[in-house]
Amino acid sequence: MKVQFTSLLLLFFLGNIQAQPGVSHASYDALLQKHVDDQGLVSYKELKSERQKLKSYLSILESNPPQKSWTRDEKLAYWINAYNAYTLDLILEHYPVASIKDIGSTIKIPFVSTAWDIKFINIGDKEYDLNNIEHGIIRKEFEEPRIHFALVCAAISCPKLQNKAYFPETLDAQLTKAAKEFLSNPSKNEIKSAERATLSKLFNWYRGDFNNNGTLIEYVNQYAPVKLNKDANIDWMDYNWALNEQK
Repeated sequence: MKVQFTSLLLLFFLGNIQAQPGVSHASYDALLQKHVDDQGLVSYKELKSERQKLKSYLSILESNPPQKSWTRDEKLAYWINAYNAYTLDLILEHYPVASIKDIGSTIKIPFVSTAWDIKFINIGDKEYDLNNIEHGIIRKEFEEPRIHFALVCAAISCPKLQNKAYFPETLDAQLTKAAKEFLSNPSKNEIKSAERATLSKLFNWYRGDFNNNGTLIEYVNQYAPVKLNKDANIDWMDYNWALNEQK
């Protein structure tokens, strides 16, 4: 009787493990901690020597697409990590490269031949490019403006690549941290006073995402170190597309 009870308990325990939704981002987290510094700069040369570990993580993502049973944060953490990890792998495929914009065909045709339009991602039974993930899934399905501070396109002017993976359990705090760090970095956003700011072009490119529930300035004020007046003068910073690489 005792053996039977123990067997039933073991089956119940194993069944619960198998039923757990989501995927493990631990191996990706370890790579980020090892190869990304506190400024979000990547040691691509060293990461390339461990590319197979990154590939193994991508294989986990490819074999475990989000399911309806997953929570919103499980799905969103999955797609943010997928976007950033596949971007890293795209850079490694072409490394050394001066800029992600150098990847793709020589003649750049928007929505056709840029790095973001290369169909190199296979998740489940579907083929994706980076644009599909950002615009067709994340922006479309989640309506979360803070993702713009988490998705990193491997450029100096992008938000910094965090040296931690995004996890469902801490996602909200991580997104808020990313937003505050981005707006506090004077090389990406310069808020001179309550009357004047020079903001990242991200806020201009995706203005519609930020002013859904108010003005752009009201949104920025949630995370900025200096609060802007409602009629503050806004200029846009030049965007530096150089690779976010450790020197």
